[in-house]
Amino acid sequence: MDKNSRILFMGTPDYATTIFNELLEQGYDNIVALYTQPDKPVGRKQILTPPDIKKYAIENGYSFPIHQPQSLKDKDIDLQIKDLKPDVIIVAAYGQILPKTILNIAPCINLHASLLPKYRGASPIQQAILNNDTYTGVTAMLMDVGLDSGDILGYKYCKISDDMVVGELFEKLSKVAAKLTLEVLDDFEKLKPKKQNKTEISLCGKVKKAYGKVDFSDAKDLYTKYKAYKSWPDIYLDSGLKIKECLLCENNSQNSAGVVLSIEDEYCIVGCTQGSV
Repeated sequence: MDKNSRILFMGTPDYATTIFNELLEQGYDNIVALYTQPDKPVGRKQILTPPDIKKYAIENGYSFPIHQPQSLKDKDIDLQIKDLKPDVIIVAAYGQILPKTILNIAPCINLHASLLPKYRGASPIQQAILNNDTYTGVTAMLMDVGLDSGDILGYKYCKISDDMVVGELFEKLSKVAAKLTLEVLDDFEKLKPKKQNKTEISLCGKVKKAYGKVDFSDAKDLYTKYKAYKSWPDIYLDSGLKIKECLLCENNSQNSAGVVLSIEDEYCIVGCTQGSV
C-alpha cells in the first residue's frame, strides 16, 4: 500500500498508541481521522480522562480530527467516515464492533492480540496468561461482521516468560503489532487472506471485577491470576484485601490455607493448601 494512502485509525489504549506512533514514524502519516472511545471518569475523584491515544495525539500537536462517538451505530457516523474517503481503516483495541455499513467503506484491518482463531474476544492477553501458554502473538485480519472471525493477513509470535505480568505482555505485544501493521500495509496488494480454522476457535469475554477474587487453596493458581489481573481488577481476598505484589515460592508443600509461614524484612511467605506464595 502506498504511504500516501488515506488512513483512518481506530484505537483506544496504549496498545493502539504504540501501533499508531509506528505508522506515523515510518511515513504512513496521511491520517484522515482518529476514532477513539469517549473520555471517561477515572479514580476516586472521577476525573474525566481522555483515552491514551487521544492524549498522545494532542500532546504531539497533530491536526487530524479526533472523533469519540458513543456508538458507531449512531446516526450518520457511517456517512461521516465515508466522507473522509479512507483507503484503509486500521483497528487496534478500539472497544466497539464495526457495523457492516462501515466495513463496506474500505478494507478494515484489525490487529488482534492473539493467534487467531484462539482467543477471539475482549481479553486475549489475560487469557493467554491464565492458560499458562508459552507463546501468544498478534494476528492481522480483514474484519467482517463476526467477532474476530475475518480472514487472516499475517501473524507474529511472542514468547511469554514464566513471570510476565499482563502489563508487560501488553507492552511487548503492542511492539509486535506495530511491526506487523507495517508489514501488512507494505505488502497489502500481494497478500492472500486465509480463512480461519473453525475447529480451533476459542472465546474470551470482558474481564469482570469478580474474576480477581482468590483464596489460598492453590499457590500456582493464585499467582497465575495475579499475573493476568495485575492493575485491574487486581487479585483480592474474600475480605476485600488486595494483593498488590505476589511471587510463587513453590507448588509442592501442603499447608493450612492462609497461614503465615515466615515474615521477612520485605515480604512474608503465606502457605496455600498446595504450595506457597
